[in-house]
Amino acid sequence: MSQLVKPHGGALEPLLATADERSEGLARAAGLPQVPQVPMSSREVSDLLMLSMGAYSPLSGFMGHDDWRSVCTDMQLRDGLFWPIPITLSCAADQADGLTPGDEVALLDGEAGTVMATMTLEEKYQIDKSLECRSVFRTEDPAHPGVEKVMAQPEVNLAGPVRVLDEGDIPGRHADLYMRPAETRAAFAANGWTRVAAFQTRNPMHRSHEYLAKIAVEICDGLLIHQVLGKLKSGDIPAEVRIAAIDALVENYFVPGTVVQAGYPIEMRYAGPREALLHALFRQNFGCSDLVVGRDHAGVGDYYGPFDAQHIFNEIPADALETKPLKIDITFYCFSCGSLATGRTCPHDGDARLNISGTRLREMFAQHEEIPLEFSRPEVLAVLQGYYDGL
Repeated sequence: MSQLVKPHGGALEPLLATADERSEGLARAAGLPQVPQVPMSSREVSDLLMLSMGAYSPLSGFMGHDDWRSVCTDMQLRDGLFWPIPITLSCAADQADGLTPGDEVALLDGEAGTVMATMTLEEKYQIDKSLECRSVFRTEDPAHPGVEKVMAQPEVNLAGPVRVLDEGDIPGRHADLYMRPAETRAAFAANGWTRVAAFQTRNPMHRSHEYLAKIAVEICDGLLIHQVLGKLKSGDIPAEVRIAAIDALVENYFVPGTVVQAGYPIEMRYAGPREALLHALFRQNFGCSDLVVGRDHAGVGDYYGPFDAQHIFNEIPADALETKPLKIDITFYCFSCGSLATGRTCPHDGDARLNISGTRLREMFAQHEEIPLEFSRPEVLAVLQGYYDGL
């Protein structure tokens, strides 16, 4: 019997149809004009892919009104199961007017125009977008990228169970990294791991990231470096470049057999504390007992305090999640210590500290500054330099 943490809600529930079901469902959706076709935004596509692989277990599809409201206000589904962020599908009002509960609806990638799934419509409803933004993002500022997306949603939400027929191109483009929860669990078990830390990243790993990851390796049996493969915000490093940079780091600076690298298809919401909870929830489904939560996890701009994503874990019921936060202070290179350190381990003042961030690293590349080795490993810098030289 596996000694890994149990999936959230008790069991993995991947929603990808069998090969035969996929062929039949795609043919039916494409050949029958009476099947309504609803386009999805990039965020909704990413959520569908998370449902497909079982990362959002035990959800069976997109949430209805009561679940939506309960998640916003109380961080739980209407049946009491912990859930911190709504997973919803929106639709234009004029199209929703033609839909009736019980209808089979084809869900399209709104950018590619291809059918990805079918949904049995159970409910259509409108939401208070301001309530969702205040609850999830702690702001209604339209400059916040998550708020902007919610406020731009069409007027009506559709709810119901889904069967995924086509996962698009992400699994193929990142075949070596695209691991489903059942696959990461199998890999951890094969390594003999029972306690596994997840390290979330949407950026190449600089020295501070490396330090955080190695703290996790010291504490746990192994580490999952889990890379975002969904759409990012402007200025972020493309996934292909980030993957190559992390490959170089792991190959040269980690003990073999201590790290599993994988990617997953979510699109970041930049919801800070609430998103940190969602990251822990679906990492539980991937088999991780711990989530590294450092400074400003899943944040953007100045909307959240540097440790709000750590504090929120103290505000939820103790049994809400099996996956727990591995809380680590701000990290930096201290010239007086001669090493990477945190505010908990280094007694020296700011003049001795080199603060390291992905934002600053991008600035140095853009301004053609010399990048010190205390900031990033040379093998990583070589990969990134090749990318910036090609811009």
